[in-house]
Order: sequence, then structure tokens, then C-alpha cells
Amino acid sequence: MREPDFHRIEDYLARPYADLFVQGPHLASFPDRRNAGIICNLLLNQLFPGFFADRQAVADLPRDLKGFHGELIKQIRRSLRYLARATGGNLEEVYPQAKNLTDAVIEELTGILDLLQSDIEAAYANDPAALDRGIIILGYPAIETLAIQRFAHQLYRLNVPLLPRMLTEIAHSRTGIDIHPGARIGESFFIDHGTGVVIGETCTIGRRCVIYQGVTLGAWNPTAKGDEGILHRGSDNKRHPDLEDQVTVYAGATILGGDTVIGHHSVIGGEVWLTKSVEPYSVVMLEEPRLTIRRRRNPAAAG
Repeated sequence: MREPDFHRIEDYLARPYADLFVQGPHLASFPDRRNAGIICNLLLNQLFPGFFADRQAVADLPRDLKGFHGELIKQIRRSLRYLARATGGNLEEVYPQAKNLTDAVIEELTGILDLLQSDIEAAYANDPAALDRGIIILGYPAIETLAIQRFAHQLYRLNVPLLPRMLTEIAHSRTGIDIHPGARIGESFFIDHGTGVVIGETCTIGRRCVIYQGVTLGAWNPTAKGDEGILHRGSDNKRHPDLEDQVTVYAGATILGGDTVIGHHSVIGGEVWLTKSVEPYSVVMLEEPRLTIRRRRNPAAAG
């Protein structure tokens, strides 16, 4: 059997993505996942010095804020370069724009830390297993996720393409908690356990809310397309529900739809499926299941 035509196959495989590269795949005009992961690590090291640092892994990474700033400029520049090439924008404007956006998001770090401290206090107030604040930072996946999402949300608000979603997907792969960078989340938010939680782009979550593992705040698919049958995209299309202040949602609940609002101080029980709004101070739960209990036959007794 003759040897494959490697050059022909390689060219064919790269053809759909030719416009995304500047001078070959090694200079792709978008951030790569490894560097997105580095941004996450550097961010966590800034917000929680010493808590998340793998000392050997980060030995060659910039630990000071200026180093983080420099790495972030590179990835935002790549994101902007991707957008400029995709939309026919001016590539020369990318460099000063990346610097300005990076400066702006670095200024937001103090506010992000304040929100995260409120999240830590919410975890301590709601979980009797939390013996101190340190274990919450070190051992609770929600804190890592919220740190990355709250930072990515600021990038999202600044209209940085690509990178915000990549950062939250890094957090998702690490913790099992999937929060879109577009979601707006108030202070003192606690996600207990966390695995399987999904929070969509146009969600708004009020202050002092608590949700448990497996909760979905998602889109109601029958409304995803308009009368013309075209899928409406982007944050202008309100697709996901809102939680007002001090709402608790228990494990496995699914709340869907852009018009769905859960009133403040409400409790949504486990495994509930909800596609309509509820008034403040509501308790929504499934009817208690009907249990059937019978005795098994004991073979030893028959002998």
C-alpha cells in the first residue's frame, strides 16, 4: 500500500480554518486553551495569593500584577485580532484597544474580590460543614468557578470576544459548574456541591441566593426561534430565567425561559421543572411520591 499524500490531506484539513490564521497555525489569531488556563491560574493567584498556586507549576509564571496584566494583553489582543479578521475590521487598532481593555478589567479586580469575599461569607453562613473560610477557598469548587466567572463577566461587559467564554469553560472543565460569562450574579452567592449546575447567558441572580448541585437555569427551547424559523442569538434575546434576592433552589431543579422570574425569598424544591414565574415567598415542590413497601421472601426461612 502506498504512503498517504500527507501534504494534500494536511491542506484539506486546514482549509476550513484558513482565514483564522495569520501566518500558520502557530500564530493563530485567537487565544488557545493552554493560555486561557494560564490566565485562570494567574487570576486565582492574584485574588487568593498562595491558595491556588501549584508552586512548581507556576514557578515560571508572572506572579505580580504587572505580569498578569502583560499576559492578559496578549490574549485579549488575539481575541480582538480574531474578531477583526472575521468582520473585516482594522487590525492596526487591535494593539491599543487590547491595552485599554486590559487596563479597564484590571481596575475591576478590587470589586471582584469584594464580591468573592461575600460569596465566601455566604458559604460559611449556609454550610455547617465549613469550619473556616480557608477551607471554603481551598475546597469548595464554587469559589474557583465564581472567581473566574466574575472576572470573565467583566471582559464580557467590555465586549472582549472569545476569551470570556474560554475562561468559564476552563472553570467548567475543572469544577463541573457551567456558568456563562454573560450571567449577572449578585453578591453573597452560594453554590453547594456544584456538580452539574448550568447557568445561562441572560440569567440574572439577585443577592444572597443559594443553589444546589444539578440545578439548571436554562433556555426554554420552543421560544428559541422566531416566527421566521431563525435562531435568535446573543444577549439581546432574553432566554434564561431570573432569580430575585434570597431565592433557594434545591438539587436537580430545572428553571427555564426568559420570561420566568422567581420571586424573592422563594424556595424551589428538588427535581422541580418550572417554566413560569412564581410570586415572592413561594414554595414550589413536587407532590410527595407514593411509596410502596413490601417484605422480600426470606429463602432461609423457607428451608
